[in-house]
Amino acid sequence: MKIVDEFPNKIRHIEHCWIAMPDGTRLAARIWLPETAETNPVPAILEYIPYRKRDGARLRDETMHPYFAGHGYAAVRVDLRGSGDSEGILCDEYLPQELDDGVAIINWLAEQPWCDGSVGMIGISWGGFNGLQIAALQPPQLKAVVSVCSTDDRYADDVHYMGGCLLGDNLSWASTMFAFNSLPPDPEIVGDRWREMWLQRLRGSGLWQETWLQHPHRDEYWEHGSICEDFSRVTTPVMAVSGWADGYSNAVFRLLENLPGPRMGLIGPWSHKYPHLGVPGPAIGFLQECLRWWDRWLKDKETGIMDEPMLRAWMLESMPPSTSYHQRYGHWVGEPAWPSPNIKLQIYKLAEHRLVEEEAVVEAKELSLQSPLSTGLFAGKWCSYSATPDLPHDQREEDGGALIFTTEPLTQDLEMLGAAVLELELSADRPVAMIAVRLSDMQPDNKVTRVTYGILNLTHRESDANPSPLEADKVYSVRIQLNGVAQIFPLGHRIRISLSSSYFPLAWPSPQSTQLKIHTGNSRLMLPVRTTKTEPIHFPEAEASASSQRQQLTPEHHNWRVIRELDKDISTLEVINDDGAYHLEDINLTVQRKTEEWYSYQSDDFNSIRGETLWTRGFKRGDWEVTTITRTVLQCDESYFYLDAELDAYEGDTRIYSNNWNRRIRRNMV
Repeated sequence: MKIVDEFPNKIRHIEHCWIAMPDGTRLAARIWLPETAETNPVPAILEYIPYRKRDGARLRDETMHPYFAGHGYAAVRVDLRGSGDSEGILCDEYLPQELDDGVAIINWLAEQPWCDGSVGMIGISWGGFNGLQIAALQPPQLKAVVSVCSTDDRYADDVHYMGGCLLGDNLSWASTMFAFNSLPPDPEIVGDRWREMWLQRLRGSGLWQETWLQHPHRDEYWEHGSICEDFSRVTTPVMAVSGWADGYSNAVFRLLENLPGPRMGLIGPWSHKYPHLGVPGPAIGFLQECLRWWDRWLKDKETGIMDEPMLRAWMLESMPPSTSYHQRYGHWVGEPAWPSPNIKLQIYKLAEHRLVEEEAVVEAKELSLQSPLSTGLFAGKWCSYSATPDLPHDQREEDGGALIFTTEPLTQDLEMLGAAVLELELSADRPVAMIAVRLSDMQPDNKVTRVTYGILNLTHRESDANPSPLEADKVYSVRIQLNGVAQIFPLGHRIRISLSSSYFPLAWPSPQSTQLKIHTGNSRLMLPVRTTKTEPIHFPEAEASASSQRQQLTPEHHNWRVIRELDKDISTLEVINDDGAYHLEDINLTVQRKTEEWYSYQSDDFNSIRGETLWTRGFKRGDWEVTTITRTVLQCDESYFYLDAELDAYEGDTRIYSNNWNRRIRRNMV
């Protein structure tokens, strides 16, 4: 990545600024401006997230926002109400108050003497979500959005539930925000009020995991903030961006298909990161692409951005399985529209352990499937951050507990772009059951790389809002859509489908071990195959502005370990994400951040499933030292989830706050 330190405009930096909301609550902002903006107003670009502008996302913010300011924009980073240095309490994601605050911020920006009245929004993850959601509210000053790693559907395609299955990342993400919400503002920003504001957060933010478990089906809770409920509300131009290693790539396809206004899609090989920082690589000149987008829609300049293909995607080449990649080999392809006229369905029938061409005549079989709980220990993370080895391992480790169907060696390359669909006829011996489907690339040396996957809670076979239990041994036709991907299956490789009845800890298992019967006669796999070659696409080298210095004080440690205690027959996936202690030199602040997670089970006991997370966060500057420790444990039996959580906050060595939660939440077809 090229670090740029000279720009067309000199930059004025405002470390902190208050923005008053209509109810008097003040939100904290950090701003970068062209030096001449007061006399020559410019459009503003807003990023609006809870990840602490002062210390949490500080270095990442500095790679992007000064770059925009140097190219003629006012770049503004705002902490959500109740986060970072902002006043108030943060009680959940995307509440109406958050979105109303966002509209008020946009109004404030448009009225500033250094702003010409036009505003754009950019954000990754949370900021990508609320950019779309605020666009649906149609504030007139909002002229364009860049939404990275986000979703239009909070229930079906977010960190909480997938195919009606409870995701393991639901616990992990709830624990992340539990820890963030425990942190105080910086006394250098808010003064002596810091302790009062801290205690207000500790007492008021609540246990979000409880709320999310209480809404296992699609209802009004999830419909709020899901712009898929009415795409017509989003007329603002949208650039939708994601990566194949991220959890949110599917939304790009839906946004391109359904948004009524100008839109573009960009999907690279990356995990949950901005593309100029993209890992796995190659990273691209994403900030330059953003400037082309902003210049077109905020300054009305013809930049050629809308002459690009509607979808630009990185076509992944085949690679051996690995839990982390520095780079994914491949090339960029473009499609003029989505759905694309260049995509045709290739259909395979399911035979006995084989995938065969649609024209083949095969004998219908009934095949039994009942997976052990170990199937899924090597699945990796639902949403990769590439901070740890969190991608799926060689799938041969998983296929022993699965029912597999494999093609003969391919006689030519097959280039897939989009979402594969598996139509299955099956029956189950329990009223609540799930199925996981993995699509993999099997190399000539028999190594198996997972390409994509999908999961379905079979009680949701007809509806996420009104699921219904299965009747024992009744044959159902179900449709499982896998995550979209762009992938080349080379000549001589095989395509494999693997089916399992559990996939823990990526997804929480069914209440009981379930036997499925797969009826192959009318079951088929549909692959979206790209049939037309297009002109090559190129991006400039990744650029970024320089960030301030971080001095590492204690070592970082990131790892995933699968631990099998054979004497007790206990299996545990341990996740360590330890940033150590480091010093932010320009604000003289020492930061500590450590996360530990454990997902375990015993034998084949579905009531032994357990997830535990432990976060330690701390800040130190001179005599000021604070630490918070948050711990969450999720367990279950056939009828209930059991949620236990602890929060302890320390000032120096003195514990100044402690709270415990013990909740029992009924399982409702999950």
